[in-house]
Amino acid sequence: MSRFSTPAAAARIRQRKTVDRVFVVLMGIAAFIAVSLLVILLYRIGSSGMRYLGPDLINEFPGRRATGSGARHALFGTLWIMSLTLLFTVPIGVGAAIYLEEFNRRDSWFKRIIQLNIANLSGVPSIIYGMLGLAIFVPFVAVLAGDARSGKTLLAGALTMSLLSLPLVIMVAQEALKAVPSSLRDGSLALGATRWQTIRRVVLPQATPGILTGIILAASRAIGETAPLIVVGAAVMVNSVPTGPFDSYGVLPLQVFNWAQRPQQDFKDLSASTIIVLMGILISLNAIAIIMRMRAQRRA
Repeated sequence: MSRFSTPAAAARIRQRKTVDRVFVVLMGIAAFIAVSLLVILLYRIGSSGMRYLGPDLINEFPGRRATGSGARHALFGTLWIMSLTLLFTVPIGVGAAIYLEEFNRRDSWFKRIIQLNIANLSGVPSIIYGMLGLAIFVPFVAVLAGDARSGKTLLAGALTMSLLSLPLVIMVAQEALKAVPSSLRDGSLALGATRWQTIRRVVLPQATPGILTGIILAASRAIGETAPLIVVGAAVMVNSVPTGPFDSYGVLPLQVFNWAQRPQQDFKDLSASTIIVLMGILISLNAIAIIMRMRAQRRA
């Protein structure tokens, strides 16, 4: 008689099947709870925020009354912060990833130290980056502007958010480059291409979808962070739209927090409307990322 057909073996098989079924049920319950909480949250935000979701929200500035108040300054400040952050982060982050994975492929002590520091920096609380920005970037921007009082500007906020997003972009870009088969690199080099030609024409097209994911994650984080920007000078009551990197600014998450902590229900509803706008920006970014990934995959 086979050892797999003994009563003990049959009992073990039944036990494993029972454990599998219990595990599937538990995971299903967990998924249901997570989705239910998300649906409830979205419903609460939507039902409260639809009241003030209109042209005034993006055309007007904050006021003492909820009616007629808007987040125009915060919307444009958020777009400025996101754009400047990507402008600083993408070239440096992708360039660092290319260097670490393509030009310094040996597992040297220097590379291990860099990788360890990048991994550690990705887990540092965001408020620490804000304090670092206050100590370094705010005085630096004040010197650039020629005015000691003008250091807390868009540029200081964008530099701080770039420092916060850089480890994420580097790590995601590295993983995308690692996923490219070595046979493609070897084949290109064997045909006489230089190292840079191989990277530009073979490796990067294959890694572009993954790199785009890191860029969109960095943009999403730049949009959603509040604590570091409070430290480096983001304001709430700003009655002008920023037009340059040395202007004062506000951001949507800070405006949401300011309105949500007020006792009047009207301001809480206005905060929910601003959350809907912020969610719309995030969903649009993710949709753009999906489209760009699909196009990059077709080209590759």
